[in-house]
Amino acid sequence: MIIGNGDIASALKEVDRDNLLFFASGVSNSQETDEEEYSRERHLLVNQNRNYHIVYFSSLAVFYTTSRYVRHKKEMESVVKRFFPMHTIVRIGNITWGNNPHTFLNAYKAKPYEPKDEYRYMLEKEEFLHWIKLIPQWNCEMNIPGQRMKVADVVKKYGYPNLLIK
Repeated sequence: MIIGNGDIASALKEVDRDNLLFFASGVSNSQETDEEEYSRERHLLVNQNRNYHIVYFSSLAVFYTTSRYVRHKKEMESVVKRFFPMHTIVRIGNITWGNNPHTFLNAYKAKPYEPKDEYRYMLEKEEFLHWIKLIPQWNCEMNIPGQRMKVADVVKKYGYPNLLIK
């Protein structure tokens, strides 16, 4: 079962399993400031059927920053561990597919900037689905970073070289 209808949820339709509840309805904008969005996700999460093995999608950013978004993701990970006897927490890098304007690629396309010596972890849909198919029947945490790439290389690889600011 899939909760959500965004880019992650759409990809999951290819690998949906009856024994898992994919919670793909969380805050996806790492720059979010509206506290109602964080409350909405928490409320929706705690009201899911606890008899399912829940799969919660978090962010790799929990390891390297302390933004409001990251504090929220850490809180939701704790909620999952506390309230769901069977759970998997999946932390991912930046996805390379979809229409969400807040993903790194789509945000860059909308507002290009001169990349300095910056890196991003870029996760392609095929790799994401590969690892999702391997979710075990026991509790676990999975970190799926994708490929570490310089921003200039990301822009070139994913079809936006004309957006590189010289």
